[in-house]
Amino acid sequence: MAKEQEENGNGSSSLLVELPLREAAEGFELEKAICSHGLFMLAPNHWDPISRSFSRPLRLTSPPLTVTVRISQPPTSSSSTLYLRVYGASSLSPPHRHSLLNQVSRMLRLSESEENKVREFRSIVEALHGEEEATEYLRSFSGRVFRSPTLFEDMVKCILLCNCQFSRTLSMAKALCELQFEIQHQISSSKAAEDDFIPKTPAGKESKRKLRVSKVSMRLESKFTESKVDNSVSDLQLSQEPLDFVGMGSFPSPEELANLDESFLAKRCNLGYRASRILKLAQGVVQGNIQLTQLEEDCKETSLSSYDKLSQRLRQIDGFGPFTCANVLMCMGFYHVIPADSETIRHLKQVHSKSCTVQTVGRDVELIYAKYAPFQFLAYWAEMWHFYGQRFGKLSELPVSDYKLITASNLKNKKIATRKRSKTSAE
Repeated sequence: MAKEQEENGNGSSSLLVELPLREAAEGFELEKAICSHGLFMLAPNHWDPISRSFSRPLRLTSPPLTVTVRISQPPTSSSSTLYLRVYGASSLSPPHRHSLLNQVSRMLRLSESEENKVREFRSIVEALHGEEEATEYLRSFSGRVFRSPTLFEDMVKCILLCNCQFSRTLSMAKALCELQFEIQHQISSSKAAEDDFIPKTPAGKESKRKLRVSKVSMRLESKFTESKVDNSVSDLQLSQEPLDFVGMGSFPSPEELANLDESFLAKRCNLGYRASRILKLAQGVVQGNIQLTQLEEDCKETSLSSYDKLSQRLRQIDGFGPFTCANVLMCMGFYHVIPADSETIRHLKQVHSKSCTVQTVGRDVELIYAKYAPFQFLAYWAEMWHFYGQRFGKLSELPVSDYKLITASNLKNKKIATRKRSKTSAE
């Protein structure tokens, strides 16, 4: 429900929309719901530890409209509503409002089915551990794992999480959003020449002209700023947003990625082999071979049989192996399978004194977390997130500059992690 409209300093408008928490109101904490997975740290997401608010651009549909949204929770224990401050619109049509509320609800898992899972998980934890002090982290875990506003963004970011340090995942996500900014504003500028549009430039010509992407990005931004564009949302992104999103767009859509040159995308966003996988995913969505809406419909029944069917369908997508599929299906609401990788092996050794290998880790996590079925992942992740907090401090209070310190090497030594965090913060 739209509650009020206010004018900003230069005449741009913002709108306050209330999102009732309904059945999720009891015990809901925005901070815990958002700062519950590394996805919240990836661009274009921005958590402000001072105001305890969350901001990012969102693409509203029917017709397309991009706005920046800041989500906050009133500081009262009895609050049953979230405040959504929408920048870039003086009013929202019913379809835009519906799109806004759906995307925010998806990120925070504010649905009846997700709420039932949260309560069932808490009941299992209570039955197993009661008031044990050693497992307080399980009781304090919200049971909600943050995800993206769209399944496509989740799928791409799960690709970005594979086979690299988290610091690189951060930089790749940021580069994709910067690229989207360039694409959006180059298209919106009627005076821009097509041969200056880097995504259309073949890789061979790019090297002959000795173009540096950073310089081209600056030129694209300069052209956009100097030309008058009939797009209030774009103007707002440069001067009106509550946080500094200058040069940062939304997460790119399948349509924006599908026609890009693979070598350009790989180099521009430092994606390496992931560029091919992301392009094929985007092309599959655009061509109708990958039906994202149908996938989300099919996951409403989170049974073992539906998991197997969805997993088989995801495996048909290029680059979607066991780890990526398990991560995507976790984002879709399946919690009985734990996405296992080298980080899982490290965690079991450090926390459970369990030595395992790539071949045995799947069996080992099944044995350790079986008692939490069908929420093995939630128990595992609550434990993992708690361990991260012990090493790096409360993750919701970390400055953005410290996100890159969350690496496997820093996790091995608490003193090193603390020392590096203190040094970065001081700088």
